[in-house]
Amino acid sequence: MSREAFENMQLLTEEMLSMARGATGDMQASFWIECENGAYDLHLNTRTVLNKEQRYHLISTTTSGKNEIANTVFGRLRDRFEQARASEVDHGYEELPLEVLRDLPQSPVQNQGWDGYERKVLRKVADSVKIGIKGGVVDAVVSKKYE
Repeated sequence: MSREAFENMQLLTEEMLSMARGATGDMQASFWIECENGAYDLHLNTRTVLNKEQRYHLISTTTSGKNEIANTVFGRLRDRFEQARASEVDHGYEELPLEVLRDLPQSPVQNQGWDGYERKVLRKVADSVKIGIKGGVVDAVVSKKYE
């Protein structure tokens, strides 16, 4: 593996882990890398409870823009049901003026968990990003082929 390829893999790994932590919060996860004929797949698996916003952030990272588990009729129905069950996020702090929010300790303005940076990097550097969410289990695969 060339130095450039190694650095790309390191970047993909860091951004994948950061994206998962940013979208799900504290987590315990399994992470592994598979390689076959220069094609690298970075795998991440974690169990978590997601609200609607967290689900959206994860799914919006994928290359297809879809939950990879929802590729059958039953899978799509299950995905819709899980989306409906996910809790809404209360953004009541948005009613306060920005000047007031900045002065508060632990201000939501200072502590925004998701800025989309990881999504941009993953989509630009990786060949594909797949995320499947089923019953509180998130499976993510980031793929990159080097020749």
